[in-house]
Amino acid sequence: MAGEQILVVEDNEKNMKLLRDVLRAAGYRTLEASTGGQALMLATEHRPALVLMDIRLPDMDGVEALSRLRMGERTASIPVLAVTAQAMKGDSERFKEAGFDGYLSKPLDIDGLLVTVELRCRRSGG
Repeated sequence: MAGEQILVVEDNEKNMKLLRDVLRAAGYRTLEASTGGQALMLATEHRPALVLMDIRLPDMDGVEALSRLRMGERTASIPVLAVTAQAMKGDSERFKEAGFDGYLSKPLDIDGLLVTVELRCRRSGG
């Protein structure tokens, strides 16, 4: 599934660089947003195969951004994974109930990230 476009939504520059470098090294193309608003605009315009969404963003949290993506005609079916440092008991269920297709906890397990990205891109038909 390498070559697919992935939207990375992350307001921390170091985390953004890590995700961008890992994904590009694996052959994926990336779009980058540091706010939920930018993510909505880019997802609507480019319809990526997958969105990696940080939960804590400056303008709206990742849950609100996901809710807005799910309401959009062009973006409703894009798979979205939560990427968060909020790795507490029950988070998997909470994020699933919010509509995320899965979640990855920080610090990221790079091999796990790549396996998850490949599986989600494959499921989306990308």
